[in-house]
Amino acid sequence: MTASLTVTPELSANCAYFFDLDGTLAEIKPHPDQVVVPKTVLHLLHRLAAQNAGALALISGRSMAELDVLTTPFRFPLAGVHGAERRDINGHAHIVSLPQDVEREIGVLLNAAMAELPGTTLEAKGMAFALHYRQAPEHEAALLALAQHIIHKWPQLALQPGKCVVEIKPKGTNKGEAIDAFMQEAPFAGRVPVFIGDDLTDEAGFRVVNRAGGISVKVGSGATQATWRLAGVTDVWRWLEQINCPQQEQKTTNDRRDSYEPFSRSI
Repeated sequence: MTASLTVTPELSANCAYFFDLDGTLAEIKPHPDQVVVPKTVLHLLHRLAAQNAGALALISGRSMAELDVLTTPFRFPLAGVHGAERRDINGHAHIVSLPQDVEREIGVLLNAAMAELPGTTLEAKGMAFALHYRQAPEHEAALLALAQHIIHKWPQLALQPGKCVVEIKPKGTNKGEAIDAFMQEAPFAGRVPVFIGDDLTDEAGFRVVNRAGGISVKVGSGATQATWRLAGVTDVWRWLEQINCPQQEQKTTNDRRDSYEPFSRSI
């Protein structure tokens, strides 16, 4: 059973932080291109990373290229496309790819099928495909059947349902595997993992963090394996501000609250 994260759980000075992006650090929008991470939140992430020897990474279904754009001017360790691509603290990329002919054939098949489903959107990520239906929820069953057809034809692929999206990705890649890979490397190794996410795709990450005795946090409602819960994105922002402000700095922070005005207005 998850507990409401109304206060910060006891965090040691030896934590490794992992954050999903959409629905966690940024509000979900009708189209992925409309999503923005507030600058104040980016600075809080950067500060938290600096306080923890750089042990902070973003774990997302988005590509690493998209994540870099959304988090400019900072450059964090990343896992994109649910772990199919990953960039470590030294900037080294670890990529799972599909044969070009397979990628091309799947793209042609999906484009043709989804042209018959108005309001749906195909997002091709190279080694993965996201079938969005936020604007056409009536097509959820059709897209799920289409994705199942794809993974039946190409068994090296797997299905990953999410919020108003069905994703097709390389089998064996998930956010849990990505977090585990980071935890084998400096500066994450030996630290207590903390992972915050909002979607079904984050449950694999929660499992890994729970096994490691870490802190797993579900954003929003719904069944989860996470041990803590935050109500929404604005609560994540407040929590980030809280853990960036040690108790001894609280009065100073309150006194200079005006410096966080854009952040305060946004929440």
